[in-house]
Amino acid sequence: MKQLTGNEIRDLFIKFFKEKNHMVEPSAPLVPIDDDSLLWINSGVATLKKYFDGRVIPDNPRIVNAQKSIRTNDIENVGFTARHHTFFEMLGNFSIGDYFKKESIELAWEFLTSEEWMDFDESLLYITVHPEDTDAYDIWREDIGLSEERIIRIEGNFWDIGEGPCGPNSEIFYDRGESYGADDPADEMYPGGENERYLEVWNLVFSEFNHNSDGTYTPLPKKNIDTGMGLERMASIVQNVPTNFDTDLFTPLLERIEEVSNKSYGVSDSQDVAFKVISDHVRTVSFAIADGALPSNEGRGYVLRRLLRRAVRFAKELGINEAFMYSLVDTVGDIMKGFYPNVREKSDFIKEVVKKEEERFLATLDEGIRIYESFKASVKDTTGVISGEDAFKLYDTYGFPYELTREYAENDGLEVDEQGFMDEMAKQRERARNARKSSESMQVQSKVLSDFTTPSLFTGYESLNEEAQLLLMVKDDESLQSYDGGEMVELIFDKTPFYAVSGGQIADYGTIKSDTAELEVEAVYKGPNKQNVHLAKVVSGTVETGVTYKLSVDAEKRSFIVKNHSATHLMHQALKDTIGEHANQAGSLVEAEKLRFDFSHLNPLTAEEIKSIEDSVNEKIYEGLNVEISEMPIAEAKEKGAMALFGEKYGDIVRVVDMDDYSVELCGGIHVVNTSDIGLFKIVSETGIGAGIRRLEAVTSKYAVEYYKEKERRLQKITDLLKVKEDNVIRKITQLNDEKTELKQEIKELKSASSKDKLANIENIKQTVDGIDLIATEVDAKNAKELRAIMDDIKSANQDAIIALGSVNEDKVSLVVTVPKDLTDRFKAGEIMKGMAGRVDGKGGGRPDMAQGGGTNPDNLTIALQFVNEYITI
Repeated sequence: MKQLTGNEIRDLFIKFFKEKNHMVEPSAPLVPIDDDSLLWINSGVATLKKYFDGRVIPDNPRIVNAQKSIRTNDIENVGFTARHHTFFEMLGNFSIGDYFKKESIELAWEFLTSEEWMDFDESLLYITVHPEDTDAYDIWREDIGLSEERIIRIEGNFWDIGEGPCGPNSEIFYDRGESYGADDPADEMYPGGENERYLEVWNLVFSEFNHNSDGTYTPLPKKNIDTGMGLERMASIVQNVPTNFDTDLFTPLLERIEEVSNKSYGVSDSQDVAFKVISDHVRTVSFAIADGALPSNEGRGYVLRRLLRRAVRFAKELGINEAFMYSLVDTVGDIMKGFYPNVREKSDFIKEVVKKEEERFLATLDEGIRIYESFKASVKDTTGVISGEDAFKLYDTYGFPYELTREYAENDGLEVDEQGFMDEMAKQRERARNARKSSESMQVQSKVLSDFTTPSLFTGYESLNEEAQLLLMVKDDESLQSYDGGEMVELIFDKTPFYAVSGGQIADYGTIKSDTAELEVEAVYKGPNKQNVHLAKVVSGTVETGVTYKLSVDAEKRSFIVKNHSATHLMHQALKDTIGEHANQAGSLVEAEKLRFDFSHLNPLTAEEIKSIEDSVNEKIYEGLNVEISEMPIAEAKEKGAMALFGEKYGDIVRVVDMDDYSVELCGGIHVVNTSDIGLFKIVSETGIGAGIRRLEAVTSKYAVEYYKEKERRLQKITDLLKVKEDNVIRKITQLNDEKTELKQEIKELKSASSKDKLANIENIKQTVDGIDLIATEVDAKNAKELRAIMDDIKSANQDAIIALGSVNEDKVSLVVTVPKDLTDRFKAGEIMKGMAGRVDGKGGGRPDMAQGGGTNPDNLTIALQFVNEYITI
């Protein structure tokens, strides 16, 4: 076996399959593109689904990739096992309707055993197959020459994720020897069993069936191969180390953690857990942020926040009590820079995000401890069990890890309702699952579109009209070649001026006509074989293939779409110039009426930043920059500084849109000839749409003029209402604001005087109940805030009294209670509030010394106040 680094294994794998005529598919971003069914890219095949289900035909049916991946379904196991990770790499080779079982098995065996490649000892390799997959068994037995005892049949060897391609799989295992033997009697000591001796190194999936929506299975029109090999696991075998964390993919991180903590890795199992958690999680967070994800309270942002907080919690076990995770980002970048340079390139931004998140959590950790103390106080003398709901609130609201809650509780002689906590977690997961769509999961192959390979030429860059022959019509009955009807049909012509939706630019609208039929084009999308598919409504007549039609794009709509697309490019560059290079595109939409641009950024843009972007774009419009469009090799385009647009896949030859060196982007869209054609640019809104993703919407040309005209109409209405000339509007509004401020101050002073009058005889209300001073009364307050202010006034003169106040406004009751600190061991404000609120059909709670609440039954307010007296006397 060769001695290799992790990076060398990856390079060797790709080199091997390139020599076997495979196309290298670049590693896709971890944030899925146009796939709402996935939270993260979680496997090597996840980004290739479009090839497997036939939506896109690859340039080469043989593919190899190294794909960065994230899986978070078992975060709690990371650090406690040898091979669980949240971030990992999958090396895979794939065949889309080309070679199948025999060649895929032979390729895997050659790579693993050949002296030129991995040079594994053949006698240490074992195979598993599905019991019914006699073809795979025979290939391993007869073609590869393995003995029967080294081929194990396992029922679970069938890869199926629901609707879409599926099939049996065959796994390759490596025997690490008896030193990794059965210390645990629960180990299943055979290849495919749960043990540390026989490690799976490769999984070959033979996709030969369609799993249909009705649950049936039918043969695939084109059979596929999908394989996967975990880089971290392979590195642990090649480097002969006990766990993935002991490989060179992790050791620089472990050494850096040792420097920061002054603790040593490998000294104790419990301490090693912290090292493993931190090193794993910082890799995940660094790569995810580099690919556009940011910490938040929902979705993938919630996962990042949870990972960071889990790492910070374990860092405390190493004596690290300040932000430090950010200092590991450079180490992650250095380890992976050869194949994944983006972490290093974006390290400053990643470190800024991580450091802010760490500091925020360290502050909330103290708040979580304070909340825990209140929960502890409420159960210490009663059940002695912190409820699962409260434990989940600590976890979900304050980022307080469950393990930490349990640890604190054990130290205080309490228990935590773990099942209740898990129930709350299950509810949250269900909410998250329901929030995600499944519309872009693997689809069943379309035989008609995948088999139709006749080329279709796009002429829309030069023309809006074209005479073209109808080559293919697709309807529910796929054999139909003519149609007479009033419904929707899908059409492919030998050439077309209609742009298919891509790169954020919407499809063209227009008409299709012949002597016998008329259709309206409502959508255009790209077919699997690079044809534009027209979704058209039949207005009249009979549609037939082989007939020549006149295709006409709506010229007015196209004109405004083009202006907006070019303005998007200018805005992208202006955005980077204004707020920084980290402002990467995260989606766009170019329509006739407006444009929309999503980008990664932590904070809302300021008014000054928006104005700067706006001014920059308009300056480039006024300068009249020539827009030059050319095709060139992608390496030349990158050298020219061209930016790639989000979600686009580029070939060896790319189309470059160059706006006089100011904006240079790879783009297949349609653009103006000169930026002056755009006319005018105006940003109309800036909003946040998710974790660290901001959205700008803008208008151009006549729509920008209409925007300003609407502003003028509003200004005229304001001048009419104020009865002043336009020049005096600001002065008049300033005057009104000053008058309003003066009136508010007068009202405040009058209220204060009134409150003092009402509270002057508070001594007449005060009671003594079992030796305790009590003030329980109804007061006039318009809202809860004013009620708390009255409470503060009363409390300042009655520090030793329990005080309970209630007020009624619009048939709603507001309540507030305070208990002196030295009485909270006997009386709890939260318990008092629950009793009061229950009597007015409401709810409430709080700390032992202060609580508030409300209800909807004002008639019972007196009864609620009487409850305080009853509570004290019990």
